[in-house]
Amino acid sequence: MSPRRRSTETWWQALRRGWRVYHLGLPEFRFMFEPPPPNEWVALDCETTGLNVRSDEIIAISAVRIVGKRILTSERLELLVRPEKGVSADSIRVHRLREQDVADGLHIDEAVKRLMQFIGSRPLVGYYLEFDVAMLNRAIWPLLGQGLPQPTVEVSALYHDHKFRQLPPSHQQGNVNIDLRFATLMDDLDLPQREAHDALNDAVMAALAFIKLRDLHERS
Repeated sequence: MSPRRRSTETWWQALRRGWRVYHLGLPEFRFMFEPPPPNEWVALDCETTGLNVRSDEIIAISAVRIVGKRILTSERLELLVRPEKGVSADSIRVHRLREQDVADGLHIDEAVKRLMQFIGSRPLVGYYLEFDVAMLNRAIWPLLGQGLPQPTVEVSALYHDHKFRQLPPSHQQGNVNIDLRFATLMDDLDLPQREAHDALNDAVMAALAFIKLRDLHERS
């Protein structure tokens, strides 16, 4: 165990990490449990055939690395995934990916392996990331015997905290209604918007929002 790991990890966290590494289904992915590179993250997004985590499928995965305040779009990951059940008309209206567009895509096992190699041990960033991670973990669990170990950063939660801090104390009581829609968030932060429901565009926009919100928090 490295000195850096010892200085930032409790004995319980170290024990749990060791247990997860020991029981890892594919030992070649143990690098995901190492300390992350300093000041680096990965923003990711998935397009799916629907919103049911148990029955719908991933058809596209995109991810970009964030280093400090830079988004490394030149080192992005873009994957199309071949679904087993086809693509419904309703989902095509959302992400515009037709069955013929993903017919030559990767098998989901190969896609998540490439994604894990790309992520490494970096924390994950995204907009409503919980859904994407749940979909990915459904595919990853049969391979690893567990889900992704990286910590996650939810952009909508950062934005909520940012807007809450701007309220006068008299308005910080009870339920506070803050518009967390992606377009609203991007517009309010004065960030460029790309066409939504495209995995790469959504990953890049989440990365932009993450960098801007971190900067605003540091200034305040």
